Order: sequence, then C-alpha cells, then structure tokens
Amino acid sequence: MLLRNLAVVALLMAMLLWSSGYIAMKFAFQHYDPMVVMLGRMLISSLCFLWVFKRFCDFDYHRGDWKYLLVMVLSEPCLYFLFEGYALENTSAQQAGIVLALLPLLVSVGAWLWLGERLSRQALSGFIIAIAGAIWLSLAGEATESAPNPLLGNLLELCAVLCATSYILALKHLTQRYSPWFLTALQSFAGTLFFAPILALPQVALPQTLEIEGLLAIVYLGLIVNIGAYGLYNLSVSKVSASQSSAFINLIPVMTLVLAWLILGEQLNSEQLLASVLVMAGIVLSQWQPESSVSDQQATPA
Repeated sequence: MLLRNLAVVALLMAMLLWSSGYIAMKFAFQHYDPMVVMLGRMLISSLCFLWVFKRFCDFDYHRGDWKYLLVMVLSEPCLYFLFEGYALENTSAQQAGIVLALLPLLVSVGAWLWLGERLSRQALSGFIIAIAGAIWLSLAGEATESAPNPLLGNLLELCAVLCATSYILALKHLTQRYSPWFLTALQSFAGTLFFAPILALPQVALPQTLEIEGLLAIVYLGLIVNIGAYGLYNLSVSKVSASQSSAFINLIPVMTLVLAWLILGEQLNSEQLLASVLVMAGIVLSQWQPESSVSDQQATPA
C-alpha cells in the first residue's frame, strides 16, 4: 500500500512537470524552431545521463527484449513528439485535446488485451468521467490559433496518441526487469539520434543567435521534464497498472491551464474550472480502492 501511494505521488509530480513543459516550450518556440528545441532537450538530458549511465546498467535482459525496447523509444519520444509537433501546426489545441483524451481508454484496452490487467467497473467509470472532463475542458477553451487543416492535424494527433499507447504498454512490460532510470536514459539517447538528422531538412530554421530565454527553456525541458517527469513516470509505472497510470494524463490539461494562468497571465473561464473539477473527480474515482481490493490486486500478477 505504501509503495502504491508513493507511486501515485510520483505520478502527480510527473504530470506537474510535464504540464510545466508546455509553458517552457511556449518560451522556447518564440526563439527557436520546434525541431531545434526537441533536439536540444534530448541532447541536454543525454549528456547528463552519460555521467551516471553505468549505475543503471544492471538489468536482466531476456531474449527478445530488444523488440520492446525499440517500440518504446520509437513510440516516445521519437514519433510522438514528431506527430504532435506537426499536428499542432494544422489543428487547434482544443481539438487536439479531445483526441488526446482517448489515450487512457486506449491504454486500458491495450493493457487488458496484451498485459492481462483487469479493469473494474469503478475504474472504468472514473476513466469515462475524467475523459469527459478533459473533452469539456478542451471545448470550453477559447480558440486563439488558426486551424488550417484540422482533419490532417487531428489525424496526426491520433497517430501521436497511438504512439503514446504503445510506449506505455511497452514500458509496463520492460519495468519488470529494467531500471526506470535506465529506460529514461535510453529514451534521451534515442531521441537525440532521431532528431539530429531532422535539422538537415530545408524547412527547419537553424538558430542564428543565442537567446538566453530560449536557452533556459531548453535546459529546463532537458533537465526537469525529460529526466524528472519521464523518470518519475517510468518509476511509477513499475508499481501500478498501466491503465491506472495512464488515467493521470487527463490532469495535464488542467495543470497546464493553472500554470498558464499563474505564469503567463492566461485566464480560466467558469466552464474550464468546472471541467477541471470533473477531471480530478474522475481521477480520484478511478484510483480509489477498498483496502481488500488493493490487496487482492497486488496478489495477482499483471
């Protein structure tokens, strides 16, 4: 029970750090091309992990694990960041948020099909409430950016969500034998190798000057978000089910709105406040279990 509670705290911290990453990216994108920002954050986290990588190399490799490792790193950060970056250029953030709300249900279904995780009616009800709140939250926001090709953008966002689903399911399998910090470091290395060649594309604007605000934002993304958020999330997934951990993702739009209000001065309307409460209520419902149910679930291998 204690380990599960610590995992929940780690998930909450991971969601908060991930949410702060959207604020940091707003600052970084004002000065640098998105692909430059992605490579910069991956490179910074990779350099940090190089100093301590040997400490995380004690793992129990099983034959065929390379397939799960490859699926994990290709799914996220590589393809996920690529699809989401171009999706937001074609559709609105509100519509992308609706598509993103499908992630917990997709993970729950995938965990049931491939990992054998049981999904209670109470947890399913909590997921549905949280997803409904996330959709309401996205629809209640006032559009501030154009959506030149929403059909293409929403399709790309759906591809990003499918990548995130594959990532979470592969991660749940791998955390049984690999250190969460080893997996986090591997993501950083793979992301660096993936985004480096993209800078050679003609549509990517290379930096001409060094902007302190943009550089600090990239450093924050590499150190705090890439290492902190992904590390805490990977650690928590080893302690709770994949479907339960994915439910917390619905907190990201809520936390992002609050941080945007505090840091950027953006306002929350009444509908967004009510939707935020609905999301948090769904999270609480999906995670709350009687003591006996928790014991029974822990006794059953996932």
